[in-house]
Amino acid sequence: MKLLNTTYVRKNEIGLRFERGDLVAVLEPGEHRRRWKREDVVLDRLTLRFEHPELEVLVQNDALAAHLEVVDLGDSERALVFRAGRLVDILGAGLHAFWRIGAEYRVERFDVNALRFDHPAMDAVLQHGSAPRFLRAVQTDQHEEILVYRDGDLVERFGPGRYVHWLGAGRVTWESIDLREQALDVSGQEIMTADKVTLRVNLLVAYRVVDALRSVGASSDATQSLYRAAQLALRASVGGRTLDALLADKSEVTDEVRGAIASRASELGLAVDSVGLRDVILPGEMKSILNQVIEAQKQSEANLIRRREETAAARSQANTAKLLAENPVLLRMKELEQVGQILAGARATLVLGKGDLTEQLRGLGAGVIDGAS
Repeated sequence: MKLLNTTYVRKNEIGLRFERGDLVAVLEPGEHRRRWKREDVVLDRLTLRFEHPELEVLVQNDALAAHLEVVDLGDSERALVFRAGRLVDILGAGLHAFWRIGAEYRVERFDVNALRFDHPAMDAVLQHGSAPRFLRAVQTDQHEEILVYRDGDLVERFGPGRYVHWLGAGRVTWESIDLREQALDVSGQEIMTADKVTLRVNLLVAYRVVDALRSVGASSDATQSLYRAAQLALRASVGGRTLDALLADKSEVTDEVRGAIASRASELGLAVDSVGLRDVILPGEMKSILNQVIEAQKQSEANLIRRREETAAARSQANTAKLLAENPVLLRMKELEQVGQILAGARATLVLGKGDLTEQLRGLGAGVIDGAS
C-alpha cells in the first residue's frame, strides 16, 4: 500500500517538489498529493527575493524560471532593482533571483570600473539599507575642492556638491583641499641684525590655495614648505638691516618678504594675500639702552626748541629797541603805556607843569616805583 501526503499551496505561494535532493516539479497554487519519498517545499513569493543554496541549479528549471526575474552580475557589475518604480534592492556580483508577482521589475546595471555613480533618484538610492555596502558619498562645501585617487592615481577632481562612487573598484581615497584664506604664524624667530643686535620677530602670512592639484603634488605639506620659505626670507631681510632701519620702516621688510616668497608660493599652488610683522621683541638690556637713547634724543630736541624760543625772543627785543630809537614819538607812547600799567588801579591825580613832558613822566615813574618800594 502506497502512502500519500497532501501539500496545499496558496495563491501567493509556489511549491517545489524534490526527490532525493533533485527538483522534480514546481507546484502551482492548489492541492497536491505526494508519495512519502518525495519532499515538498512551499515558498512565499511576497518575500520578493528567492534565495536557496542551490540557486544556480534551480534556475535551470524552466518551470521555476518562468516565475523568477534572474539577475546574473559579473565581478565588476552592480545593479539597482526597481519594482513598480520603487527601489527594492542593490545587488553585488553573483546570481540573484526575484519572484515575479504583481508589478514588473526594472534592473539597472552599472560597471564599478567607471567609479563614479550618478542617478536621478540619488537620494532614494543612498537611503536604501544596502547602500553602505556598495556606495560611498562625499559632500563638499563651497570652500572645498576634492581630489579623488584610485590605487594612487588621480582620477577626478570636483568642487562643491555631492560625489558618490562605487566601492570595490580598487583602493579609492580622496583629499579635501580648503580654498579659504588661511594664516601662517612664523613666530619666535631669533635673528641678528646687521649691527649685531639679536631680536625676536613674529611674522604673519595670509595665504590661500589657488591650484589644489599642484598644492598636493609639489610638496607633501605645502603649508610647511611655505613656512620654511617665509622663515628664510625673514631672516635674510632682517639680517641685512640695522636695528634703526628695521624699526624705522617695518613695511619695507614685509614687502621684501612677500616678494621673496611669492614665486615659491606659486610653485606650491598657493597665493600670498598679505604679509605683516606682528611683533619685534628686543632683549631686556637693549630695551633699556634704546629707551635711554630715545630719552636723550627727546631732551636734545627740547633744548633745541628752548634755544630757538630764546633766540626769537632776543631778536624781537632787539628789533623793538631799534624801532623805539628811530621813532621818539613811539618811544614816548611806550613810556605812557608803561606809566599807565604802573598806575593801573591807583587813585591818583597827576599835575604836569611846563617843561619836557618826557622828563616829568620819567620822574613820576621813578617816584611811584620808590614809593612802592
